[in-house]
Amino acid sequence: MKPHVSKEQKRSDRIDRFLTGKYTGIPAFIGIMCVIFWLTFNVVGAFLQNLLASGISALEAVVAHAFDVWNVNSVIKSLVIDGIFEGVGTVLSFMPIIVVMFFFLSLLEDTGYMARVAFVMDKPLRKIGLSGRSIVPMLVGFGCTVPAVMSSRTLPSDRDRKMTILLTPFFSCSAKLPIYGFFAAAFFPKQAGLVMVLLYALGIFLGILQALLMKKFVYKGEAVPFVMELPTYRMPSAKNTLQLMWDKARDFIERAFSIIFIATIVIWFLKTFGPTFNVVKTADASGSILAIVSGLIAPVLKPLGLGDWRIASSLISGFLAKESVVATLNVMFGSRAAVQAALTPLAAAAMLVFCLLYTPCVSAIASIHRELGGKYAALVVVWQCVVAYAAAFLVRLVLMGLGMA
Repeated sequence: MKPHVSKEQKRSDRIDRFLTGKYTGIPAFIGIMCVIFWLTFNVVGAFLQNLLASGISALEAVVAHAFDVWNVNSVIKSLVIDGIFEGVGTVLSFMPIIVVMFFFLSLLEDTGYMARVAFVMDKPLRKIGLSGRSIVPMLVGFGCTVPAVMSSRTLPSDRDRKMTILLTPFFSCSAKLPIYGFFAAAFFPKQAGLVMVLLYALGIFLGILQALLMKKFVYKGEAVPFVMELPTYRMPSAKNTLQLMWDKARDFIERAFSIIFIATIVIWFLKTFGPTFNVVKTADASGSILAIVSGLIAPVLKPLGLGDWRIASSLISGFLAKESVVATLNVMFGSRAAVQAALTPLAAAAMLVFCLLYTPCVSAIASIHRELGGKYAALVVVWQCVVAYAAAFLVRLVLMGLGMA
C-alpha cells in the first residue's frame, strides 16, 4: 500500500521538477535573483530611494535657511550641513534599497525556496571543496559579513568552516549597496541593474576561483557529506517578512547613527581643520589633515584612475563601515555632480570593483579575529586589498581595450 501523499507535497514535487531540476535549478536561481535585483534597483527600491532622498534634501534646505536666518557660526553650519546631512543623510537615502532587497529575500526564505538553494548548490559547491551547508553563510554574507562569519559555526568540519569564512568577503554585503547605487546612478544610470548583477557575479566568480586554489594548495580533501529534508512550499508569513524588514532597517539606522555618524564627523573634522587646527578656507580642503594623510595613499591608486586624495579618504573611511564611502564622498566633494566631474566612467568602474573586493569593515575583521585568530584576520585585510587592486586594474585595462572612455 502506497503511503498517503498530501496535496501540498504533490504541489511541491511539481514545482521542484523545475526549481531543483538537474538542468533548470541553477538557471532558475540566477533568474530569480536577477528579477529581484531589477525590482530592487530599477523599480521599487529606486522609486522609494528617490522619494526619501528628496525629503532629506528638502529638510536640509530648511535647516540651512534657518541657520542663515539665525546667523549660526559657519563652522557649526558646516558640521550640520556638510557633515551630517551630506554624509549620514545620503547614506540613509539608500535604506529603501536595502529594505526592499531583504523583503524579497525573506519571501524566498518563508516559501521554503532557500532550502532548495542549498540542495541545488550542494553539487557545484562540492566541486570547489565545500558542501551545500556553506551556502547558508554565503547567502547571509550578501546581507552582512559579520553574521555570515558567525553562522559558519554550524558547519561540522573545521576545514569547511575556515574555507567558508575566507570566502565570505567575496560575497558583496548590503553595506556596499549605497556605493553601487551612488556610482551606478551617477555614471551608468541606464545600466544600473546590469552593473549590480555584474558586480555580484564578479565577486562570486573570484570567490570560486579562490576556493579552487585553497582546495588544491591549502585545504585538501573533501567536504563533509550533506543531507537535508526539503520542506513543502508554503505561503510566506506577513509577520516574518515584516519582522525581517524591520530588523534590517533598524540595523541600518543604528549603524547610520553610530559608526557612520562618528566616521562622518571624524572625516568632516579632518577635512575642515589643518595640522595646526586652523579652519581650512580652500574649497577643496587641500590643506587639511585628511588631505595630508590621504595624499600618501592616493599615488598608489593612480594606476586605477583613482589618484584623487578625496577618493583615497573615502576608501579609508570605508574600513570603518562601507556605507561611509558614500558619506565621505559627499562630504569631500559636496555633491554628486562634483564626483562626476572628478571621475571618468572608466575610473568609476574601477572604483566599483575595488569597493566590491577590498578589505571588509572593521566589525567583520573583528568577527574573523574571534573565529580564526589574528593571523587570519590580518591575512584577510591584506589579501582582499591585493585582490581588489588587481581586479580593478584588470577591469580598467579590459574596458580601455573595449574603447570605454
